[in-house]
Amino acid sequence: MRTTRRRAAIAAATAATTLALLAGCAKYTEPFKDAPRSGNDNGAPADLIRFPDGFSNAASKCDGPNRVYVAYHGDSGYAAITVVPADPTCR
Repeated sequence: MRTTRRRAAIAAATAATTLALLAGCAKYTEPFKDAPRSGNDNGAPADLIRFPDGFSNAASKCDGPNRVYVAYHGDSGYAAITVVPADPTCR
């Protein structure tokens, strides 16, 4: 009787651990929820600006004649965006 209870407890703990691990991976397996895309793709690398821990990082990139800045903080679901129109460094 004890062996049956022990096996059931081990099976339940294994199932709970497996579910917790799979739930943690959901961020990496969920599809992107982007808006529809045009045929234009700006795949050029961005310039990264890394700040010390506790501060938001930033990236900038030229999109045509405009420079786009995005500030982000780790994997958080928020970011700040600003655009510099007709930036002379973007040709």
